[in-house]
Amino acid sequence: MRGLAKVERSSGAMEFVERAKPEPGAGEVLVEVDYAGLCGSDAGIYEFESAFERMELPTVIGHEYAGRVVEVGDGVTEFGVGDRVVERPIRGCGECYQCRIGEENVCQDAVITGVDHDGAYERFIAVPERALHPIPDDVKQQHAAVAEPTSIAARAVIENSRVGAGDRVLVEGPGPIGLLTAQVAAAQGGTVVVSGVGQDADYRLPLAEELGFETVNVADDDTEARRERHTGGVGYDVVFDTTGHPSGLTTAVDEVRKGGQIVLVGQTGETSMPYSPLVRAEIDLQCSYASMYEDFERSFRLIRDGDVDCETFVDTRFSLFEADEAFETFIEGGTCKPVFDISELA
Repeated sequence: MRGLAKVERSSGAMEFVERAKPEPGAGEVLVEVDYAGLCGSDAGIYEFESAFERMELPTVIGHEYAGRVVEVGDGVTEFGVGDRVVERPIRGCGECYQCRIGEENVCQDAVITGVDHDGAYERFIAVPERALHPIPDDVKQQHAAVAEPTSIAARAVIENSRVGAGDRVLVEGPGPIGLLTAQVAAAQGGTVVVSGVGQDADYRLPLAEELGFETVNVADDDTEARRERHTGGVGYDVVFDTTGHPSGLTTAVDEVRKGGQIVLVGQTGETSMPYSPLVRAEIDLQCSYASMYEDFERSFRLIRDGDVDCETFVDTRFSLFEADEAFETFIEGGTCKPVFDISELA
């Protein structure tokens, strides 16, 4: 079978490789992949950022996907042939301190699908049954492929933020996690504004508006005047930084109110700033990483109830055979959540 793999330690360098169809071992199931999404970490692999140096190439990438069980290995009891499933792609070791206390998302020895082993940009993938999550009957298969990034947003908002009804919320960054975070925050009762930069003006900020949010282009708009209008000059109660850019945190400090909260979701790298103002303003700085079982449960409910608008959010323009175009368009801000039809590889 064919799979789209990262083949060299340089930008681009994505090629189809031949792989043997896997056989499920004990405790594993074989999943036939239907749809798989493209996210920021996949783009990071495409550009081969330093975080992915550990990869052994070639590796088939992709970790956001929905599929169907076609075969089960010995000892599998929770899933059967025909079941629709997604994967929780950060697989905890089950033995370290974090796993033992229920913090598998920050496992000391986690492995990640599509990074540490072959992922979902291929027709079949063997997965431990403990890493799978059932898709509810009333969620479309294509929409289920968005469950994993939705679970990240759900954790950031519901578990790690204090957004409540009437709170004034700013989401920095109209990328996939940003627009999912905005939708979840709105479902929690927040009044949400989404900000972006110049390259977001053509596609991502208009998409945010189509999803029902007021937007701010920090490259062109008077952010202070916007903050005055939205918050009466007080500042936002909660600011989510989903930008993945070093400027995101410093901007969040300017936008949040005294006594407010900043939630870091994007991985911003290094940044320099004075921290005493945060202490004197008693600003709550909270990090949020990945997701866990309950976050997936929440994500499916959000999708099912329409709080996350997959029909508007998902972009089906691209084929896996046009991967370079899809990745370059994503990096340039010309798309937000491409979802590939993996059945094309049959």
